[in-house]
Amino acid sequence: MANFENITIEKGMYQAKGKSLTDVLESLDPSANYEGTSLEGLDAFGRQLKRFDIKVSGSGSDCVEKFFQTSNSAALFPEYVSRAVKQGMEQADIIPDIVATVTNIDGMDYRTVASTPSEDDKSLKLVAEGAAIPQTVVKTQENLVKLHKRGRMLVSSYEALRFQRLDLFTVTLNQIGAYIRRAQLKDAVDVLVNGDGNNNACGTIAATTTGAITYADLVKLWAGLSPYELNTILAPTDAMQQILSLTEMKDSVAGLNFQGTGKMVTPLGANLLHAPSMGAGKIIGLDRNCALEMVQAGDVVTDYDKLIDRQLERAAISCTAGFAKIFKESSKALTY
Repeated sequence: MANFENITIEKGMYQAKGKSLTDVLESLDPSANYEGTSLEGLDAFGRQLKRFDIKVSGSGSDCVEKFFQTSNSAALFPEYVSRAVKQGMEQADIIPDIVATVTNIDGMDYRTVASTPSEDDKSLKLVAEGAAIPQTVVKTQENLVKLHKRGRMLVSSYEALRFQRLDLFTVTLNQIGAYIRRAQLKDAVDVLVNGDGNNNACGTIAATTTGAITYADLVKLWAGLSPYELNTILAPTDAMQQILSLTEMKDSVAGLNFQGTGKMVTPLGANLLHAPSMGAGKIIGLDRNCALEMVQAGDVVTDYDKLIDRQLERAAISCTAGFAKIFKESSKALTY
């Protein structure tokens, strides 16, 4: 049962293609074996932390040096770093609210598929007996999806960190993850507006008044996206302030809902998302069910050799991802 206490952890486990250390440990020590025990609820990595009595959170968290008491526990350190970075990415993450699908690839080259229906194609006409059925053509895009490597360099010495509490160090790693996710959101916004290099930039709709957003403009955006559904709006800070200040957004029932649940009223039922990295003068309306594909080349990558050997100076933490448009007309930009 207690197989987790007998596993030898080594650098080579980080070289498993398409797998994190946690995935490798799970294959050797499945969590299903611990159902109904005191270890239920912990994954394979969590059981290894328990094995070496390493507490990474809470007021009683250990110091960084606790990871380096044995060679086995030292090999856990890069995975702890990766998980803390991913936790920060998730905390600052609105990307799942704007992508229709996530594709994981092993290489760096990826060519997506797309269908560009005409207005005639969008209408499903009656098919007479013996007549040809209208076609929907799906083909690969001409240009590859552009993948961007986003990351941060961890610059410190082991001596400077060894006596620091892990919960405090986790906060720093969370922020690295947040920085990476914000950069990826900026990439996603760029693809939504300008396309992915395959002649699929989004259409634009001009606001009624320059520099201002009215409720009528939001209705115009809703109508302009048809037949797609306007279910998500991305807005920079100044646009968020304008939208939330609209008379229609200050309905008394909506105010009570915000005060009681913390949920903002949303224009036309769309999910209103704050994207500080967006430039002023433009908001994006999209159908998140069919607008954007996220392509990931692996997970969060750390310089595991350096981290295990306590060579923290200039240890890189990175993530490689890109975005592709699925349906060109499923996003529109309102300029004001």
